Amino acid sequence: MRFDDHHRTVIREYYTREFRSGHCPPGLAKKGNGCMPPGQAKKWHVGRPLPRDVVYYDLPPAIVVELGIPPVGHRFVRVASDILLIAVGTGMVIDAIEDLDRM
Repeated sequence: MRFDDHHRTVIREYYTREFRSGHCPPGLAKKGNGCMPPGQAKKWHVGRPLPRDVVYYDLPPAIVVELGIPPVGHRFVRVASDILLIAVGTGMVIDAIEDLDRM
């Protein structure tokens, strides 16, 4: 599975609403101009496992309902301002939607 246009639209619309209303997800700094990532360089890459020191968060249930359940053995997570599809167990990054803070 890869993120398609429907997935990208659902995710961007959700986070645009959240950022504009001043709600920053955990792990993002609250700023006057929206939510920005903490400024760390990206430590993950598609096709590689997430490094152990990368903090990730489950997506809110409202997004998962709209996206649909990920394939068996996979999960959607957020790392800073990026949404990733990862393999459970290995943490392999399968696909990503990057830079939610630049909407």
